[in-house]
Amino acid sequence: MALENAPRRVAAKPEGRHVILAHFVSFGCYGFWLPNDERGSWSTFVGAEHLRPFGPATKVMDRRSLAQNRHDIHRRFAAKRALTHPAVELNEAQCNRVAEGFAEVVTRTGAIVYGCAVMHAHVHLVVKSHRYPMEQLVTLFKGGASERLGRNELHPFQHEPLVRGKRPKMWERGEWDVYLNTPAQILQKIDYVKRNPIRAGLPAQHWTFVSEYAV
Repeated sequence: MALENAPRRVAAKPEGRHVILAHFVSFGCYGFWLPNDERGSWSTFVGAEHLRPFGPATKVMDRRSLAQNRHDIHRRFAAKRALTHPAVELNEAQCNRVAEGFAEVVTRTGAIVYGCAVMHAHVHLVVKSHRYPMEQLVTLFKGGASERLGRNELHPFQHEPLVRGKRPKMWERGEWDVYLNTPAQILQKIDYVKRNPIRAGLPAQHWTFVSEYAV
């Protein structure tokens, strides 16, 4: 099923020949961050015709958070209302099932996760460099979470009509991938991920599949 969101697989690459020790990865639920968001996006085009009235893609290559940038909030919500399906907002039970899906992927792949925040509409992960390319690992994380939600009949599109035997996708395409080249960078991102739920007014998250980072 075609998604409104254009591909957003972007990596903030290291300078020189630094070794990539880990990755700070973020990805959103369906409808979280549209390709023509006024604050900027990582999309190069707007794939869905019904989103084009809200402007062209707003591609940026910025490593900082764009969430607090000034923008027309009414226009943003109008664009969300134009989506084919409602934007996904996970409840507490769904967040827990997403984390359980991630844990299953960690077990299958041997991935080492140093930090994880499952928010209502997006995810942050700090992941040690792996034999799989990070985009492949993120695809597995998304698929594992979706499968776990479906198994528990908690998928956001659980009762939507199937298209070619599949539910509509609950995740946006692609991910934001920042390479971490030093222990200090890894520790800074781990701290950011730990604080993310608290800043949003949610309880601190402690997932059993998250490993302690040792310098």
